Amino acid sequence: MEDTIAAISTSLGVGAISIIRVSGKDSIEIVNSIFKGANLCKKESHTITYGHIIDNEKIIDEVLVSIMKSPKTFTTEDVVEINCHGGIATTNKILELLLLNGCRLADPGEFTKRAFLNGRIDLIEAEGIMNVINAKSEASRELALNQLNGSTSNMIKSLRQDILELLANIEVNIDYPEYEDIEQVTNEILNSKIDKIIKKMETIIYKSESNKLIKEGIDVSIIGRPNVGKSSLLNCLLEEEKAIVTDIEGTTRDIVEGKINLNGLILNIIDTAGIRQTEDTVEKIGVQKSLDLIEKSDLVIYMLNNNEPLIDEDYNILNSLKNKNHIIIINKCDLDSKIQKDLFDKYIEISVKNNIGIEELKNKILDIFNLGKIETADLSYLSDARSIALLKNALKSLISSKKGIQNNYPVDMVEIDIKECWNLLGEIIGETYHEELINQLFSQFCLGK
Repeated sequence: MEDTIAAISTSLGVGAISIIRVSGKDSIEIVNSIFKGANLCKKESHTITYGHIIDNEKIIDEVLVSIMKSPKTFTTEDVVEINCHGGIATTNKILELLLLNGCRLADPGEFTKRAFLNGRIDLIEAEGIMNVINAKSEASRELALNQLNGSTSNMIKSLRQDILELLANIEVNIDYPEYEDIEQVTNEILNSKIDKIIKKMETIIYKSESNKLIKEGIDVSIIGRPNVGKSSLLNCLLEEEKAIVTDIEGTTRDIVEGKINLNGLILNIIDTAGIRQTEDTVEKIGVQKSLDLIEKSDLVIYMLNNNEPLIDEDYNILNSLKNKNHIIIINKCDLDSKIQKDLFDKYIEISVKNNIGIEELKNKILDIFNLGKIETADLSYLSDARSIALLKNALKSLISSKKGIQNNYPVDMVEIDIKECWNLLGEIIGETYHEELINQLFSQFCLGK
């Protein structure tokens, strides 16, 4: 990280202001070399200077230049931000001059990556930055801000401290058994302490799963036979004509997706191909995708036709939904009923065409996921799939250590699993990490962030 990087930090297009960000040990000197006005190298930190960007003696634009000197900056390096007039040509020209005078074009997320590597933020806070940018609801914005202010990180650090104290006590008893005033770590004592930490971790995982729904939304797939009204329901929920609707069976051959905001939370709704036996190769692929989505979705809406009796495909799908969050809806309730309703414990009757039962369906979704409670829940928990997966693996390691105690393994053998738990918790906040993971994580950021 010895070089100096530059990138456009605002959206490239027509606008009032554009910002070009520069970070690195030579950032002030490089910007000063293309700046006409006061000497930027002599300016105090965290000041703004008026002047012009020039190419030799030709004025390119009238600008305001912010100078922020190390270490009190986002990257902890010298940082300069050039505020110029918005517009593609002007912004690109200033960036070009910076690159010609010693800067390198920043990789996506490289400013945030430098902030992490220089100890300015941890991985959870870095992910919080991306989540603030991508937030699609008020709840997800609040969730991201909790990641940014360190609340979530402190929770993981507290868990690591609990584990570290346990490890320290084990080490003392292994290495210095002659000190009688040190608390003796017996299997019984270990078991009690590990139980308390396991309960903490289980609570965090449970509440983090709710936060994950807030951040990423709830995946809802609409499943059913052809022509039961799946595409019409999707269009009704989205309030737009997203899916093609015809009376021809097999019109929807691939998945069609859309998003709605339900009480401040996001539903990722997926319309699927109608499930039926078919010889059409393309339609077969669509049908298989529909079946696969049953396992992947957070919620399955299984749609039936009121004026058609159940067939074998319906019974097979209903059987596969037993252990899934699902809602059975019977469409076309305005037509004569031919379906065996007495086979269902619960169902919702709707008419997409006449807009009957749609609000009841939305309320049922709210009930299933307790979205009203989630919306007012503590948002200081984890929300990213990476972090939650690491926490679950850390919990597995701790449970494994407990099993070792129950099997009367030597304490130094039990310690191996406890150390693994501590390391995995470190990966969540970036205390321990693999370079490949870091590169992959920050590559998802926008350029200039």
